[in-house]
Amino acid sequence: MGAETKRERAGAAIRAFRGEDVAPVTRILKRTPEAANWAAESYSEALSWPGVLALVSETEGKVSGFIIGRQVADEAEVLNLAVEPERRGKGEGGELLKKALEELRASGTRRVFLEVRESNETGIAFYAKRGFVKTGRREGYYREPEEAAVVMELKLTG
Repeated sequence: MGAETKRERAGAAIRAFRGEDVAPVTRILKRTPEAANWAAESYSEALSWPGVLALVSETEGKVSGFIIGRQVADEAEVLNLAVEPERRGKGEGGELLKKALEELRASGTRRVFLEVRESNETGIAFYAKRGFVKTGRREGYYREPEEAAVVMELKLTG
């Protein structure tokens, strides 16, 4: 699922996540403790999953953000989204999410789910601003530190 098309928004180009993007994505995650912090091998493996959707944003030729999700039948889940700390608040994360939702909608997705650390008020507000609503809570979902997750859902129409 990931288009090679580039989009200039928020000063960044959005394109498909490639194998060589694993190292810069891992560096972004080291600076983003509120995101799900996967091992580098997990990203390489995820790129081969059926229904995977993986995009990166580039600024001045360097990966500055990413989103990864997966689709099963008519449902999808955003697994991780992060942007370099100095690039936050400039619309880059919103553009990554918007592009991912466009691709998911085009492939027949009707509902998108995600989890956010309960303490990540900025992340919860980010998703709520884009139409996601809280639908539940998962105790002990995150590790290092252990924390509950807020489950959010967006229904796609049209």
